[in-house]
Amino acid sequence: MRRRFFGAGAGIVEKYLMLTSLHIENIAVIRRADVDFRAGFSALTGETGAGKSLLVDSINLLLGNRVSRELVRSGEEQATVSAVFEELSEPVLRALAEMGFPCEDATLMIQRTLTADGKSQTRLNGQTVTQAIQRRVAGMLVSIHGQSDSQKMLQKAAHLTLVDAYVKPDAELSAYREVYNDYCEACRRWELLSRDASEILRRREMLKYQIADIDALKLRDGEEEAAEKERDRLLNLEKINQNSDLAYRCLSGGEKVSAVSLLRRARSAVAALGSTVEGAEELLDRLDRAESELFDIAETVAGFADDDREDPTARIDRLEGRLDAISKLKRKYGATVAEVLAFRDRAAAELDSLDCSDEKRAALEADCKRLRADVEHYAALLHEKRSAGVKVITKKVTETLAFLDMPKVRFEIELTACEPNANGTDDAEFLIASNPGEPLLPMVRIASGGELSRIMLALRSVLNDRDGAETVIFDEIDAGVSGKTSRKIGIKLMEAAKNAQVLCVTHSAQIASLADTHYRVSKTERDGRAETNVEILSGDDRVEEIARILGGIEVTRVQREAAREMIDEYRTAGN
Repeated sequence: MRRRFFGAGAGIVEKYLMLTSLHIENIAVIRRADVDFRAGFSALTGETGAGKSLLVDSINLLLGNRVSRELVRSGEEQATVSAVFEELSEPVLRALAEMGFPCEDATLMIQRTLTADGKSQTRLNGQTVTQAIQRRVAGMLVSIHGQSDSQKMLQKAAHLTLVDAYVKPDAELSAYREVYNDYCEACRRWELLSRDASEILRRREMLKYQIADIDALKLRDGEEEAAEKERDRLLNLEKINQNSDLAYRCLSGGEKVSAVSLLRRARSAVAALGSTVEGAEELLDRLDRAESELFDIAETVAGFADDDREDPTARIDRLEGRLDAISKLKRKYGATVAEVLAFRDRAAAELDSLDCSDEKRAALEADCKRLRADVEHYAALLHEKRSAGVKVITKKVTETLAFLDMPKVRFEIELTACEPNANGTDDAEFLIASNPGEPLLPMVRIASGGELSRIMLALRSVLNDRDGAETVIFDEIDAGVSGKTSRKIGIKLMEAAKNAQVLCVTHSAQIASLADTHYRVSKTERDGRAETNVEILSGDDRVEEIARILGGIEVTRVQREAAREMIDEYRTAGN
């Protein structure tokens, strides 16, 4: 979901609202802090050592990154950081649902606790999860670019995905994957038939043995349950016979007395009442029905007794032998008779495929060759579209780097051929040469943290929010640059904030003055211990902070006027 937001100098823009609140307890000098974040571009400033980097460290803790247990505030048993992310985008919601974390209200809370002995626990919406899951989820939400960047844009495995997110080759990729899947299936079937002859022979003999082993028992679905029932009956045969005989004699088979004989005597007595008692005729009818029912029950009970002349012990032995044979098959081929029979069917199908003719093998080989040609054709179309997109990305990133006063930096996206896979036959990698005459190298090998942060900003400016994370944090991106360059960086941060929530820890007045929201991080003393506080600045307080950053032992009127002018410059332009 997107919200309309009035950005500084940008008019009304659409924003993703992601990280809305951050709660920190016992992280170094931060005893307790609650920060409510807003959409757009936010700047965090403060004196050196006030604790700005601790906010980034706290979010790093939520990302599942390794942190030192020394981060726990001295004297405390544990530290806790929790964050609430609201109005998550549809792709993030789908990914969370697939991982077993549905968010019906599009809100997710991540909490991580770190103990003084280095142990940690993470919860997503109250559910304990592993750090692997934590890193996967948090990586979709937050991206941090700083002095030791290790986020998605640096990872070669993500580069082709980022290119495709910009190029959007949906039609070409869909057509390629359809024929690629057919090609893989045809090759799988051909390879099955083209195994080494001795291996095929061994497999054929094994399948024949398994099929014969199962067929020899002539299994029938459900027979195991019937055999177990009959065995149990035979084991209790003496008891069944005794009780059946007793019941039969009591009902109708007794020599002197039985239920039927007593019923007949009762009927004679009722009949003697004749017409002298009203309702006697109806009772006679009921007694007749009762006699018939008793006869039926007696015959049924008599049938329970076993009148087979065969020795029950022999019959039990036969049943036990059958059940034992079935059990042996189950240990080899399946947990139930049904599974054993299903195994037999699969074995027969595989045996049939192994016994296929040379013509069938040749036909499959021809299919593989034909489909391989189709794969290469559609892969070429996909490569063509990607190549065109790569040129556009390269040009825009280069222009952005020049705007950020890095005109000598060379950026290229290298597309190399690879074996066909689900994404085509292209492999992509982002390469950088920081200085003239230097070779292009993978971005992960760039040494300068400040330089890398500006390169990340340039990429985000071109790719917008297509690396997936919708909250982007830049930690001291202005390190070692001039005021003019800092202003340009701020402008690009504003542009990036049109498509993502952007937070920037900065010492630059030129950057901070462009922020939609300005946070000041300060250190105070309480009960003899240092504590870090975070507050939103506005009006004169913000002017005072920008003036402080501009420099000088004492803030002067000139600095305040310069600060106010810097704040108003792009706001006025936007209106």
